[in-house]
Amino acid sequence: MLLAVFSQTTASAQKQPNVIFILVDDMGWGDVGTFWQNQRKQKNDRSEPWEYTPALDAMAAGGATLTHHYCAAPVCAPSRSSIMLGVSQGHANVRDNQFDKALQDTYTMPSVLKQAGYRTALVGKWGLQGQTDNEPNWPAHPLNRGFDYSFAYIRHRDGHEHYPKEGIYRGAKEVWEDKTNIGDQLDKCYTTDLWTAAAKRWITGTKKSAPNEPFFLYLAYDTPHAVLEVPTQAYPKGGGLKGGLQWTGKPGQMITTASGTPDSFIHPDYANATYDDDKNPQTPEVAWPDTYKRYATSCRRIDDGIGDIMTLLKDLKIDDNTMVVFMSDNGPSVESYLPDSYVDYVPTFFNSFGPFDGIKRDLWEGGVRMPTLVRWPGRIPGGQTIASPSASYDWLATFADAAGIAAPARLDGVSLLPELSGKGKRQESTVYIEYDQNGKTPDFEEFSPNHRSRKRNQMQKIRKGNLVGVRYNIAGADDDFEIYDVVADPQETKNLASDKKYAALQQEFKNRVLQIRRPDKEAKRPYDDALVPAVDPGGKMQAGMKWHTAAGDFPWVSALTDAQFKGQGTSATLDISKTKLHAGMVAYEGFLKIPEDGTYTFDMSADGGFILRIHQALVIDNSHGTTAGNQQSGDMKLAAGYHPFTVYYHKSGKAKGSLELSCRKAGGSSMEMAGLFFHQ
Repeated sequence: MLLAVFSQTTASAQKQPNVIFILVDDMGWGDVGTFWQNQRKQKNDRSEPWEYTPALDAMAAGGATLTHHYCAAPVCAPSRSSIMLGVSQGHANVRDNQFDKALQDTYTMPSVLKQAGYRTALVGKWGLQGQTDNEPNWPAHPLNRGFDYSFAYIRHRDGHEHYPKEGIYRGAKEVWEDKTNIGDQLDKCYTTDLWTAAAKRWITGTKKSAPNEPFFLYLAYDTPHAVLEVPTQAYPKGGGLKGGLQWTGKPGQMITTASGTPDSFIHPDYANATYDDDKNPQTPEVAWPDTYKRYATSCRRIDDGIGDIMTLLKDLKIDDNTMVVFMSDNGPSVESYLPDSYVDYVPTFFNSFGPFDGIKRDLWEGGVRMPTLVRWPGRIPGGQTIASPSASYDWLATFADAAGIAAPARLDGVSLLPELSGKGKRQESTVYIEYDQNGKTPDFEEFSPNHRSRKRNQMQKIRKGNLVGVRYNIAGADDDFEIYDVVADPQETKNLASDKKYAALQQEFKNRVLQIRRPDKEAKRPYDDALVPAVDPGGKMQAGMKWHTAAGDFPWVSALTDAQFKGQGTSATLDISKTKLHAGMVAYEGFLKIPEDGTYTFDMSADGGFILRIHQALVIDNSHGTTAGNQQSGDMKLAAGYHPFTVYYHKSGKAKGSLELSCRKAGGSSMEMAGLFFHQ
């Protein structure tokens, strides 16, 4: 009957696309067939085993492969927080190893899409809830961050076990459906299967109850990370509405694979696999160690689930109008949590880091370059490879663009849709990563000697074109970056920093990493107290600033394109009356001429939401316009000279149009603002 019901629904009845964002845990760039494993198979070097990911390969063939896409951080929680918030680690409130910290209460991927009319759901792993002893009323429970429905491991550590009721290696865990723990009903439920079945159930039910409304699903698998447990049995045949995994809803056998023996099934492609362990074709091959059979089976099970969901989209006749994104949260791990009887897992068996060096917690390409695929048959041409640099925090802006709603101006990400669709030119992505971890890069023989056993500690990475700047064990803002051409030298073996022709880029990287971030007291950096460098605007400067307006009913302080701004002019002050705007967005831009080095405090007030950016740093964020008295302050350490700034102001039709900005140096009185504003 379901098939008959859904056959009446067509993509034309729903203009906005459905969106499914699939995030896997610790799967490397090199684990996916189309990125790396298929090349290993083609070489047929028996000392280099390979995995298979047929569903992901099919997704690549039908969509876009992003070969230079970066995660925001090389470890789980901060990476996921940046995705949800649409900001880099220079602005996210969850950084470093702050697992289970409450995600900031602001615009998120689901809340933005919910405003655009989407039904929203989380299935899988969360770990951003805050106060672990406050169940089920965690401050940042998914239902408090924009999701209509949640079926998930809420705590980060719960994702280390893949049989929630049996708790084979890590103890029993809790799975929460909204705010009810149903973990004790999930006998023999392998989480990859559980999340797939739950996702299918939610998609099917949502399209049945609201066939013409778009949906957003965040499907966050907790594998292949951690214990490397495997399923109970083979993946059910078929897929979609009638085949594959199904949700039964029966406690004790909640899904169709909740029977048999937990942690027992090895995929037949790997069960009897052998390889040339001593790299001598004259000696007999040996069996793969069980650890790697488990890892390959875990990755393949995710692939099976994704293929099942893709079939479901076709059965529901929503395939053409559903945008599916697949990526990993960070590079491959060395953490397997298996008993001593197993060989310790290391990602060298399959070269899960691909052609790069680095793993999880590294800022070398292998730790932060992610296997990323996008499919939307109705809008994105298939079979394309996109090599432009981009970052995981671009997806929020991309989904907002696809949904036809203006993205919040507080985002660091940009829409990738123009490039994905081949229609228009997209803005350049800012690829910036910072992280701190007291450890070392592994001493793998596959890694270049300049990367082995490197002390990590404070790290940074930034990219411009084909070139990246990387710093490890940072002592201060003046530390030099290592510079690599990651297109010509993806393994980052040849440090170009000593070449004089890169001296200007060296300084640009040092300046840029101070201009695009904000310090966080809970994640201190050795460069937090450095003065943010000024810029040389070039050309003649004029007193005052430029303003641009866009009339309309915007849901928040919005990021708009130049084409969307219609009105324009100049002004010596933030005088809204000059814009003659009844309702909409105003953007003021220009340069602040800072008279001397020091710490400056900026105070803003308005009768609507507002934002102040200096360079790309978000100095004041009152996006919601709900601060008491609509007043906020922000400090910034600035070097003397010109600093580009943008003020965004959201005026409702009921507001009179009040916006004020003042500046004072630490220990001093307010300065005359008219003397600080300049433009070209």
